[in-house]
Amino acid sequence: MDYQTRYKTYQAAIEEYLNRLFTGDKPYGKLYEAIRYSLLSGGKRIRPVLTLEFARVGGIDWHLALPYACALELVHNYSLIHDDLPCMDDDDLRRGKPTNHKVYGEALAVLAGDALQPEAFRLIAQAPMMSAENKLEAVLVLARACGADGMVAGQVLDTVCDVRDEPMRRELDRLKTGAMITAAAELGCVAAHMPPTMRMQALTYASELGLAFQIQDDILDVVGDEAVFGKPIGSDKAEGKVTYVDLKGLEGCRREVAQHTARARQAVASWGDREFLLELADQLLRREK
Repeated sequence: MDYQTRYKTYQAAIEEYLNRLFTGDKPYGKLYEAIRYSLLSGGKRIRPVLTLEFARVGGIDWHLALPYACALELVHNYSLIHDDLPCMDDDDLRRGKPTNHKVYGEALAVLAGDALQPEAFRLIAQAPMMSAENKLEAVLVLARACGADGMVAGQVLDTVCDVRDEPMRRELDRLKTGAMITAAAELGCVAAHMPPTMRMQALTYASELGLAFQIQDDILDVVGDEAVFGKPIGSDKAEGKVTYVDLKGLEGCRREVAQHTARARQAVASWGDREFLLELADQLLRREK
């Protein structure tokens, strides 16, 4: 199966799974509506795709990893809803559409994000065909990635701390963006009971991919097409944030993206079944949104 076909197959399975969530007639139905507005608003689904691919490469039927993959996507979408709030980045657009709080108000947006967090862990707890030990390990992976020493810590550095130098900027991005991308890969490894050596290679791949992804985001925030990027161009500069472009310039950033992509590719270069992962790294290098 070629790269595009496999990616679309993963995306379709993810969309179908997510579309079955938060349905039904409830007296608090507006909460479901707000959740589904953000959860089903598109996006590349890179993180759950990574989970499914590492599960497949690890030797299991990747469909079994869908609860793990979609649990992480729920957490990712909670973070986007909260990230857009006036008390955070105060963004009006996400994926080319009004942000959640612009449509449903701040209170319901906060509550939609709040609900997505425990619901993610419920998906893992109820994953069929997975042992209790496996589900517990998956819970720990996701909790570490999104908690006080993971994504939330990165958000604190981004919104509360005045990050001005490269070491702190790298730490911010490792936590805010990289932790969840690495967790996506690790969840696939957990689902497949991947051997330790391969698992370490998978984590190196994902870590390097996460850095390349964030630096490319910083580039696009300067030179991207707003209609394609799906959110305002120059928002980081307007908020007074120091990005990799400020620290290294556009050409320096492009070199960094290429270097991290090369390291990601090298991490899985010895794997027999590596073509999808190599192509994914290259596609993210060239992305415009």
